[in-house]
Amino acid sequence: MPLRAMLIVNPGSRSGEASLEPALRRLEAGDVSIVRHWRASPAGIPAFIREHREAIDAVIVGGGDGTVSAVAGVLVGSDLPLGVLPMGTGNDFARTVGIPQDLAAAAGIIAAGRTRRVDVGEVNGIGFLNVASVGISAALATEITTETKRRFGPLGYAIGTLRVLLRARPFRATIKSAAGEARVATLQIAIGNGRHYGGGLTIAPDARIDDGQLDLYSLETKRLWRLAILAPSFPSGEHRAAPDVRAGRGDWFEVTTTRPRPVNVDGEIRTMTPARFSVRPAALRIFASAF
Repeated sequence: MPLRAMLIVNPGSRSGEASLEPALRRLEAGDVSIVRHWRASPAGIPAFIREHREAIDAVIVGGGDGTVSAVAGVLVGSDLPLGVLPMGTGNDFARTVGIPQDLAAAAGIIAAGRTRRVDVGEVNGIGFLNVASVGISAALATEITTETKRRFGPLGYAIGTLRVLLRARPFRATIKSAAGEARVATLQIAIGNGRHYGGGLTIAPDARIDDGQLDLYSLETKRLWRLAILAPSFPSGEHRAAPDVRAGRGDWFEVTTTRPRPVNVDGEIRTMTPARFSVRPAALRIFASAF
């Protein structure tokens, strides 16, 4: 019996639908039948999934991390598996769980039918898969527009980062966890559920999306030249070993700031501080091979 799937494509993703045909052929060859198709604004996705829940066996997303995160939030706690066709700029969730960037190969993982369960982070009740952060990344979320991503692709992150860094100033915050409380002056506090974020950066070398833990780092330097020195270590996650980077791991954190600050949730500004971060272990079922 064919697997009945809903296909959700974000028309605003960098790749659009131009390269979907090989993936669709691979799904069809693997006995995956697309019975519902959504190609409109992400705002209507939750209602669309709920409306057709009984007619489908799985949900497939063609888009970037923002769209994947939005759909995952609807599927948390259900048994509907999520398949991903990476079509965004960063595709960090796909990278974390070993889904290839080639869309036909990604479709092959869905067609193979193997699923695994992964954790879902929450900040103020809003789900996230990759990272939620306060500081530089939140400023980047407003700096890097959809047009910038479409025009420059991954280079857009570098352009936006340079602009944000030139304006960056430390802010005061209090970080609470089961390990205690710390008052800090920081450029960024990032809390990761998965392993990758920001187009291939790594939250921690040993971070996993199925370990029931969150990984935190706080970038506590006042000198921008230090960021240039630290920059090469962010793709591997080794920045956590630097003396001016605070690192932590736990199943919850609380961050308060002297004034409310925006929180970047998987690339979108979704809430403000004060913020409570927690994790829901094994809350989402996805199509994936070993990772």
